[in-house]
Amino acid sequence: MTAILMIDDDVELCQLVADYLAMDGYQIDMVHDGVSGLSQAQTGHYQLVLLDVMLPGLDGLSLLKALRHDNYCPVLMLTARGDDIDRIIGLELGADDYLAKPFNPRELQARVKAILRRVELAHHDINQTTPLLEVNQVTLNPRNRQVQCRQRDVSLTATEFQLLEMLMRHAGQLVSKEQLSQQVLGRRLQLYDRSLDMHISNIRKKLSQFANDEKIQTLRGSGYLFLTGPV
Repeated sequence: MTAILMIDDDVELCQLVADYLAMDGYQIDMVHDGVSGLSQAQTGHYQLVLLDVMLPGLDGLSLLKALRHDNYCPVLMLTARGDDIDRIIGLELGADDYLAKPFNPRELQARVKAILRRVELAHHDINQTTPLLEVNQVTLNPRNRQVQCRQRDVSLTATEFQLLEMLMRHAGQLVSKEQLSQQVLGRRLQLYDRSLDMHISNIRKKLSQFANDEKIQTLRGSGYLFLTGPV
């Protein structure tokens, strides 16, 4: 059974979410403060963490930062509606997606399924003889989910890995934002949704630790292009 950890101090909301997601067969554990939530999330028992930003003891953004030191369990941030700063910071710290409160349970269900589908694809690739992708001094191994830039390891979240893999498979070709959103994030591109931009920005930052040249080019209003060589 897929285990999900929900860290939120709203006890009633946690129970409503747990009851709703249980209908899809998920096991939901609930923690209502940041310190206990971090400890629980670090156990490695969960396939997904639902994380509220506003928490007693340790706020959600600090919790995410601490968790990302050694754990890449997917995280869906729960933020206040209209609080763009928290969303952007959460994505910069390695959240896989975010959802604004109050949310429609069906939208939560869709986001959860999309994230877990990415995890499932990751495990599927491990068992396949998928060849390495090597483009412009970046090597991506779909089997063990490893990425190297100039032979140095690059740590990516599951979402970042899938975005980079899709761009590298289409190296030298424009990949539209709509394609990336639908195939990786699992939803249509939405107006003012900056998730995709922030994930791409994170990938750029991580690659730039080992290479000064640009690897991913933005074609404003159109999409992204993984470069096949220095420009």
